[in-house]
Amino acid sequence: MEQIVEEKIESLNIKGLKIIQNKKWFCFGMDAVLISDFADIKKTDTVVDLGTGTGIIPLLIWGKKEPVKIYGVEIQPEMVELAKKSVSLNHLEDQIHIIHMDMKSLSAQTFEKVDVVVSNPPYIEYQGGIVNPESQKALARHEIACDLEDVINAAARILKQQGSFFMIHRPYRLVDIFSLMRKHRLEPKKIRFVHPKEGQKPNMIMIKGVKGGKMELQVEPPLYVYNHEGVYTKELLKIYELDDQS
Repeated sequence: MEQIVEEKIESLNIKGLKIIQNKKWFCFGMDAVLISDFADIKKTDTVVDLGTGTGIIPLLIWGKKEPVKIYGVEIQPEMVELAKKSVSLNHLEDQIHIIHMDMKSLSAQTFEKVDVVVSNPPYIEYQGGIVNPESQKALARHEIACDLEDVINAAARILKQQGSFFMIHRPYRLVDIFSLMRKHRLEPKKIRFVHPKEGQKPNMIMIKGVKGGKMELQVEPPLYVYNHEGVYTKELLKIYELDDQS
């Protein structure tokens, strides 16, 4: 019987970077690409990605912004090994470090300093939907191993004062997000709604918070994924670093 190979290598269209994905497990989507672009990151920053999965966000962040060091924290051992393989494939072992750890165990002593925390956490509340029988997909989509407060609390613990937190989530959780960020002293500073098309309600929201920041919230212009012809908008093509064929 012919062996079925589940892993595949995909190009990220940035600096020749590639990622290894397993077709049976959770594969990255647009939300990872969007939050990697949304995050304000300098070359001198140390960055932590909470719930890194296959390591897509560290790869995209390094490709776009080249911070000095990126840590990807992941609880699932299978995902950790896959992420490490992608880091090795791209010869980025000195820049990207994948850590097998429960984010709830992170503390200020885990890292020397953290300038930026990024996360694309599970969106669906536990028992809030039909749980996929594949555990890797279930943990990526549902708040099983961690919930929204666990993510925000972990970010607040490891960020240095005035450090930045970037997260992508669903608009219907916005009140919970703001409440929990305030509770853990991550002041909401910037938000941007993502809409499938102009005239349609948003289905994603990107948020920036600052640890110990002052109260001042900036609402960015909406981001539209598709134009009225049903093709990617020029802004989305730019985010993906694709040529505009229109």
